[in-house]
Amino acid sequence: MRHGTRIACATALLLTLTAAPAATATTDTTTHVDGRLPSGATYMMDVPTNWNGTVLLFSHGYNAGPANPAQDAPDAATKPLLLQQGYALIGSSYASTGWAVTDAVPDQMATLKAFTTRFGQASRTLAWGRSYGGLVTTAIAERHPDAIDGSLSMCGLVHGGVANWNNTLDPVFALKTLLGSDVPLVNLPSQQAATDAANTLTAKVDSAQSTTEGRARIALAAALHNIPVWNAPTQTRPAASDWDAQQANQYDAVKGLLKIAAFNRRQEAEVRAGGNMSWNTGIDYARLLGKSSVRKEVTALYKKAGLSLTKDLAALNRAPRITADPAAVAWMSSTSSFTGKLAKPQLSIHTIGDPLVPVQTESALRRAVTAAGSGPLLRQAYVDNAGHCTFSPAEQLAALHTLEDRLTTGSWQGTDPASLNARATAADPTTPTRYVRYHPTPYLRPYDLAHPADRR
Repeated sequence: MRHGTRIACATALLLTLTAAPAATATTDTTTHVDGRLPSGATYMMDVPTNWNGTVLLFSHGYNAGPANPAQDAPDAATKPLLLQQGYALIGSSYASTGWAVTDAVPDQMATLKAFTTRFGQASRTLAWGRSYGGLVTTAIAERHPDAIDGSLSMCGLVHGGVANWNNTLDPVFALKTLLGSDVPLVNLPSQQAATDAANTLTAKVDSAQSTTEGRARIALAAALHNIPVWNAPTQTRPAASDWDAQQANQYDAVKGLLKIAAFNRRQEAEVRAGGNMSWNTGIDYARLLGKSSVRKEVTALYKKAGLSLTKDLAALNRAPRITADPAAVAWMSSTSSFTGKLAKPQLSIHTIGDPLVPVQTESALRRAVTAAGSGPLLRQAYVDNAGHCTFSPAEQLAALHTLEDRLTTGSWQGTDPASLNARATAADPTTPTRYVRYHPTPYLRPYDLAHPADRR
């Protein structure tokens, strides 16, 4: 059964309600406030005595639950640096866990309202968030531009919900078809069913990894998600033509995708959407591979294995396709996809070796924003590191300060890697500064509200 979407009038009502009494603790340097919103979400606020007038509204990433704490900063190392620099930090838990955008956006706005009621109007309000919180932040930027001055998405799902679930479907469809499995990929009836399907397909992947043929097919599946060949900080960065080392790194990431997003998170999102919100009808997998960032690796491994890549791609294109529930697509599109229309500046940063939310999502964001005519308001920057959201405190502070300069001067300045790294070093000389010049390849399955042809 579909969860109810809180529409605009409900949001407006929420913002007029008085939050539950908050607990306050004050030190010589910071006032900390914990409270609860009428929705049931908790919130937290940290306001330094030397508040500089800027409030940072932080949207946290996907939380599977059951614990659901509020967060007001990206990590424990960055938070004290922000407070030392005088920023007020606020954020909520969201009223529910999982794919909670219909709770997250109004709860974040209500948290901002509660802050203003208690501490007064900020001179500047910035929305920022990481991972799924980048999706929430971008939704706030599009839907509530009058409430903020700018936004910062870090490793965010800025491609939107429909694109996310379509692109999550493709690699598991390839694994199921080429490795031979009858696991359900959509319309999962329960979390247990999702876990069972993930475990079954993971076992197939583990077995396939022991053969050259299986490794080539795992690499093909990884390529359909643009999983990078260096995707965890613990991995050795492989040479450009070390195909075996590249595939070994992807193997770990493919298993992570199966265990995290492809089944359990999908099942939770399907419950919210009221059905399956993704499809591969009409998809030409040979064409997708041709646009993948790692297609050369796939070709090399198929040649080494003595397999016909053409035949495997034809098998994928012949396999029974998955169709979407139109109502579920409509729900995901209306709640979690983007128009690309920005009214305030947005900076979006990404690590180049992200296996969970590949860096190509930035190409999808650029596509939507350009089509909507908001290109001048967007800047994107890239960090040369592996892993999901593996930014240093210095890199996050540099991004934040760059956005602030855009608001102060009225134009983007110092968004090149050298300037960002210099700013990062000045902000925190104890942690790495790794901004690089980078241009991501296209996102393989884009979907946004700025392109009518994307809609079904």
